[in-house]
Amino acid sequence: MPADATKAAAVDRRAETDQRIEIFLGHLLRLGVVVAALVVITGGVLYLKGAPSTIPNYKDFHGQPEALRSVPAIVQGSADFQPLAVIQFGLILLIATPVARVFFSIIGFAMERDWLYIVVTIIVLALLLHSLVGDVRILFNR
Repeated sequence: MPADATKAAAVDRRAETDQRIEIFLGHLLRLGVVVAALVVITGGVLYLKGAPSTIPNYKDFHGQPEALRSVPAIVQGSADFQPLAVIQFGLILLIATPVARVFFSIIGFAMERDWLYIVVTIIVLALLLHSLVGDVRILFNR
């Protein structure tokens, strides 16, 4: 096989791999958003179903309850079908969707052996995780 034909075949395989990775990442983002939306809607329905009939007072600001300030508490509250915790869990899923995309992009670049993009994407993932988590003690409310 001539050298030009070999190079052309390698370029075609790489383009096919790129396209498969892009399709997978597109499905991942779509699925993440749909699942997050369904979880938030479920939490909203649970909230409206059990909401008191009093008129909320928006004059004074009230922060989130202590139980909704850490990921383990939100997961536990979601497992117990507490409406606000279910809504918070849906928002966590929504935030996690693009982070998962960056993570799977690293895997895709590794499959292509594109070392520069692997390094850049790992840096992006590290910055994302640092900005989301920051101090790990906040995550677990310690």
